[in-house]
Amino acid sequence: MTSPSKNRKRLQILASARDLFWKYGFRRVPIEEICRHAGASKMTFYRFFPNKIELAKAVFDEETGRGLERFRTILREESSSAEKIRKIFLLKMEGTHNISKEFLQDFYGNSEVGLKQYIDQKTKESWNEVLSDFRYAQDRGWFRRDLKPEFLYYFSQKVGDMLTDEKLLSLYPTAQDLIKEVTNFFAYGISPADQSRTSRDGEHERTQEPERP
Repeated sequence: MTSPSKNRKRLQILASARDLFWKYGFRRVPIEEICRHAGASKMTFYRFFPNKIELAKAVFDEETGRGLERFRTILREESSSAEKIRKIFLLKMEGTHNISKEFLQDFYGNSEVGLKQYIDQKTKESWNEVLSDFRYAQDRGWFRRDLKPEFLYYFSQKVGDMLTDEKLLSLYPTAQDLIKEVTNFFAYGISPADQSRTSRDGEHERTQEPERP
């Protein structure tokens, strides 16, 4: 059985590796720097990880697991559909906060590092879990039943691109204002919110216009 102190040291190494990978990329960070950042010896490092590749996989698994748990918490909390969507978008953005271009290139774009295949497989598995959770929310009337979960996933991927678009960001005082705009647009379209709220039974409630004579 692993002692609590060993667990803490492993977590420190993981946290240090995440911080350094996010900032500098995978290839530019040596094991020595990770150990120094974590306050651990190389001997301690090799007790937990046979090499830096396996450490990178563990970092990815840790982030993916944390993200899935937070996603499920958002789905099950007492809040409106629009608020759930807003928090899901924010969660997506937090997952990419402070990530360097080097990191993205090393982890996703460079097949020589050997991580892309692993990440693709893990991402597919995570996406299947997200689909299952989203359908759970639909069954309980939290989201429209005719909305394809795949569309929400695709849309959330594009939101990240939107929130890093300098031209689009310049139209709003803060990034939070842009997120609010995106959330309201996704939840209500272009109709006034009070005319297009979704009732608890899932049916749309719209203000009726008077009949023309």
